[in-house]
Amino acid sequence: MSESLDAQMRDEIDDQVAEAFDAYLADRLAAPGPLRASLTSRRSAAVVLGTVGSGALATALAPDESAVTCWIWGAITVIDLAWLLTARRR
Repeated sequence: MSESLDAQMRDEIDDQVAEAFDAYLADRLAAPGPLRASLTSRRSAAVVLGTVGSGALATALAPDESAVTCWIWGAITVIDLAWLLTARRR
């Protein structure tokens, strides 16, 4: 009996957490910010998506050293953040 009660409580808690997370995401997507601004500008979104695609390709072709992969994604992060911040100011 207690196992079924525990399972029911876990399911109810999972549902509540999922609903709260959905509400949080909806609020975050509605809030203004650099990512939201870049999505409205096709040019900015293309640059960001292009760098991420290039990073995925470079990661696939990189040797099995984690340092190389970290440098690749670190550079992509810096480029994308700079691009998003300049796109926001326009």
